[in-house]
Amino acid sequence: MILLGFDLEEFDLPAEYGTDIHFEEQLSVSTQGALTVLDVLRSADIKATFYCTANYAIHRPLVISQLVNEGHEIASHGFFHSAFQTEDLLQSKLKLEEISGTTVNGFRMPRMMPVATEDLINAGYSYNSSINPTWLPGRYNNFHVSRTWFYDRQLLELPASVSPRIRIPLFWLSFHNLPLGLIKWLASATYKKDGYLNLYFHPWEFADLNQSKFGLPRYINHNSGMPYAHRIAKFIKWAQSKGYPFGKTGDFVDQVNSEQPVFSK
Repeated sequence: MILLGFDLEEFDLPAEYGTDIHFEEQLSVSTQGALTVLDVLRSADIKATFYCTANYAIHRPLVISQLVNEGHEIASHGFFHSAFQTEDLLQSKLKLEEISGTTVNGFRMPRMMPVATEDLINAGYSYNSSINPTWLPGRYNNFHVSRTWFYDRQLLELPASVSPRIRIPLFWLSFHNLPLGLIKWLASATYKKDGYLNLYFHPWEFADLNQSKFGLPRYINHNSGMPYAHRIAKFIKWAQSKGYPFGKTGDFVDQVNSEQPVFSK
C-alpha cells in the first residue's frame, strides 16, 4: 500500500525565513492548496490521510468536513504548527474529533520533531508518523532509527519512507527537486523492499509559492503550485499502472495490528 499524508496546517513557513505573513493569508494559502490536493485525489479515485492542526480546523471547519465527506482520514498535527505543549496532544485530538465527527488515531509532530511515546499513548493515539529516518542538515539525524514500521510499547511507529541502504528521503522536497524518473525508481525499489510507502506532503505546496512576498528559497518553491499537482498526479498514475494500491494510513495500521503481536521495545 502507498500511504499519502498531507500536513494541513497554517502556512507559517515564511516566518522561518524572516517574512511575516498575516494569519488569514496563512489559512488561505493552505486552503487553496488543499482544494487542489482534493482534485488530484478525486481524479485518481484514491483516499489519503490529512494530519491537521486543530488551529487550522477551528478556522476552516468546512474544509475538514469536505475531507471527511470525500472519505479521507483525519489525523492530528498538533494544536498549533509553531508552538507545542504536551497537553496539545490530547486537546488537538479532542478538537479534531469534535470538528470532523470522526475518531482521530494518528499523530504527526510538526517539522517531524521528537515526541514522547508515553505522552502519545496517554493522549489516546494508536500510531505516530513523526520520524524521518534519515539525515536532514539542521533538522535531525535519524540514521539509527528503523526505516520501517515498529512498535514502541503499544504505539505503532510509522517512519516516513526512505530508500534502502543510503536512505534517500522520499518526501516533499524530493518531489520538488529530483527528476520524476529518479523518484519513481527510488519509490519502486523502496516499495519492493518494504512492501509499502509512507509519503508526506503539505497542501500549501500545491499553491503558487513563487511570490517574492513569501521569501522562500528556490528548493522549496521550485515546481510548486500546478506544476507540483501535475507531478504528484503523474506519480500516482505511474504507481497505479504498476499495481501499487493506495490507502489511508489508519487502514494500514489496522492491517498491521491485526497481523502482528504488539510487543514492548
